[in-house]
Amino acid sequence: MDLVTHASAPCAPTGAPPSRTTLRWVAECLGQGAEVRMVRPLAGGAAHANHALLVESRSGSAHRLVLRRWTPREPGRPAARYADSEFSPEREIAALTLLAGCEVPTPSLVAADPAGAYCDAPALLISRLVGHPPRPAPDDLPEYLIQLAAALLAVHTRGGASTMPPYVPYNRLDQRQAPRHALRPRLWERAFEFAAGPSPEAPYRFIHRDYHPDNTLWSYGRLTGIVDWSDASYGPIAIDIAHMRLNLALRYGPPAAERFVTAFDQVSGGYRHHPYWDVRCLLDLLPEDDGRIIDEAKMPLVEDYLAGLLAEVSA
Repeated sequence: MDLVTHASAPCAPTGAPPSRTTLRWVAECLGQGAEVRMVRPLAGGAAHANHALLVESRSGSAHRLVLRRWTPREPGRPAARYADSEFSPEREIAALTLLAGCEVPTPSLVAADPAGAYCDAPALLISRLVGHPPRPAPDDLPEYLIQLAAALLAVHTRGGASTMPPYVPYNRLDQRQAPRHALRPRLWERAFEFAAGPSPEAPYRFIHRDYHPDNTLWSYGRLTGIVDWSDASYGPIAIDIAHMRLNLALRYGPPAAERFVTAFDQVSGGYRHHPYWDVRCLLDLLPEDDGRIIDEAKMPLVEDYLAGLLAEVSA
């Protein structure tokens, strides 16, 4: 999520390139005589080191793949967050298995080394989808929002959802600390008080859990895929709605977040969203630790969005 920054985080893709041993494992996964012809770092968040690969099989066939390694992209960044059971290779393996044949394109699992027995870190080898992250300003925002909403329907209807780990908020509310750059600390106190109350009823389904624009791919104005399934869970669909709303509000303005809910209501045949989930999603960015901070420049936008949510529930 781009409203979160990391101390000393560079703008360009970072992270050590795959070791020779790792690339040898990749080649062996494609059969005897296969060779890795290209390795290119992919831009993205700090959760994984992702590299695009071009692997040529012995017969000359070209395979476009992505190598995902559970190692921090930023040198010196603590790795505990990436090693816990809530963010593991096994979780993504389970998600990609359930997503096989999904109406919306998602990566296919090619090979896995979840324990890092053959690679320099726990790793997955997956297919590389066609497309690119969304541009800062979509040519047609209403159509863009409709496609983002419609894609969730295919995700939420996947069978076997209850076999996934259950949704658990990142912030357990045991540390009620406002962001270090908060301009309105009392606003955050109200948010914590509200989130500590009972959650509204919501249908539980298979959810992405980290659904936002930069985890989608596009080509010529069409959504071509959803990526990054490391947080997939069995949980309330409202979490996916809220996570997308937050990112849309900060990227395009609060009206875009409202239009997204309207779009999901239209494509789903009826949906009523409760702002509780938006507040909960926002508080999941706290407490700020391990070098993670909410972008200071965006704090006024974040707090304006939060104030609007709390005003809605107080009305």
